Amino acid sequence: MYKEMVENRSRESIARKVTLVGFGVNAILTVFKIIAGIVGNSAAMLADGIHSLSDFFTDIVVLVGFKFTEKPADEEHNYGHGKYETLATVVISGALFLVGYKILTTGAQNICKIWFQGELIQSPKAIALIAACLSIGLKEGLYRYTTKVGKKINSSAVIANGWHHRSDAFSSVGTLLGISGAYILGPKWTWLDPMASMIVSFFIFKVAIEILIPAVNELLEASLSDPEIDEIHLIISQYPEILNYHHLRTRRIGDKVAVDVHFMFERNMTIESAHEYATKVENDLKRHFGLNSIINTHLEAFIK
Repeated sequence: MYKEMVENRSRESIARKVTLVGFGVNAILTVFKIIAGIVGNSAAMLADGIHSLSDFFTDIVVLVGFKFTEKPADEEHNYGHGKYETLATVVISGALFLVGYKILTTGAQNICKIWFQGELIQSPKAIALIAACLSIGLKEGLYRYTTKVGKKINSSAVIANGWHHRSDAFSSVGTLLGISGAYILGPKWTWLDPMASMIVSFFIFKVAIEILIPAVNELLEASLSDPEIDEIHLIISQYPEILNYHHLRTRRIGDKVAVDVHFMFERNMTIESAHEYATKVENDLKRHFGLNSIINTHLEAFIK
């Protein structure tokens, strides 16, 4: 139990560190992009800066979510608080959907103004291009750093936050293309900006769906994946003393894996021996899925 508590505190500390790094970078980028949008006469860059504000929200969601997630199990939450992390992932996915929808609708509206109402938008300045390039580089770097750490500590919320960083990079790519077209080709080509942003919005929708589905499945108590279940079968099969097993049930609780299974032993085997083999399986499963996994076994006599 002590080792598990130490691992949980370490996991929370790592998640907090990577999130705070993103928080600091987002703060600097947001201020710079908003200033560049105003000084550089770029509505696209100004919108991109406002888009970056959404990252503050997701960073806060991750930090608050982990504060609840790493609380130990109690009488009201016997399996711990891992679902708070899953819920945080769903909230981040929702934020991505909202950002994608806003980018899509704003781009469509601007194209209509340019094509059908003959509205001309002032060409942006070089500072807007610099801000877009800087945003792409920093946000892609944050994505790689955050998702790498998220996979290391097995945190869906941290990984989802990493994808939110990449969505910001995608948005800046669209902004860069639009600003470049308007800067180089002139005001008549300013429609390239909203067109590119609309294409980027579909990438954001795709990412939102990819991180939402596993989180929803977990909240709905979906079983582990087929490869994971196959691994459980393989581990149990290594012990011929277990003559049969049934009622195998699995689920995921945040970073934890929960497994329930009934083992059947020879009728003449002592309870002590049967328990010893069950404990060996439990330890093998914990070594594979993590020491904080929840493994419950039930011992039965084999009846022919």
